[in-house]
Amino acid sequence: MDKLKKGIEEMQNHNYEQAARLFTEAIDENPKEPVGYINFGNLLTHMNDYERAERFFNRAIELDEEAATAYYGLGNVYYEQEKYTKAQEQFIHAIQNGLDEADVHFMLGMTFIHQEYVKLALPYLLRAAELAPEDVDIQFQYGLCLAQNGQIDQAQQVMERVLQLENKHSDAYYNLGVVSLHKENPHEALKHFEKALEIQPDHMLAAHAKGQVEQALNE
Repeated sequence: MDKLKKGIEEMQNHNYEQAARLFTEAIDENPKEPVGYINFGNLLTHMNDYERAERFFNRAIELDEEAATAYYGLGNVYYEQEKYTKAQEQFIHAIQNGLDEADVHFMLGMTFIHQEYVKLALPYLLRAAELAPEDVDIQFQYGLCLAQNGQIDQAQQVMERVLQLENKHSDAYYNLGVVSLHKENPHEALKHFEKALEIQPDHMLAAHAKGQVEQALNE
């Protein structure tokens, strides 16, 4: 097994020192090969060493301006530091250079969400949802974004899909409750809020919504 593969394995097993040693050796042996720098950048990002991670990703890009995963890694570095505009630029570069995977579309969508550009987020979260139909987080964020864009029926369908994937997803139940209120069905909403609280008793939003619906029904 080559050093990069072994290093990735060590990183996945949280043996960061071993991974760092293997990546360093790989870079020393092939200093003009960007992949070593990209892997080391990913490792440093895992370790929250963003300053050094940024340097490694930039070095990879110097060696290969079309290294899509280097742009993606750099985007993650900025995203973790809440520099969403800078992250966005890098994720777009990654996609332009041929990275068409769920994660990069999802992360790009989330940079827009954090900046409250929900309309701009929607096509990227849709693409991520298409590429990763079994990913609960991606499906949930896509459903949420649909709701924020006023596409209530589609949001309902996606939240129901989330519950098929994970039947104890309290936030999906809460959001189905909100959808039911939009459709002026308070009894249905109450059931969803109760279900959310059954799964997560400290769900503040569900508890508040449940109280308001019960009060309205009793009046």
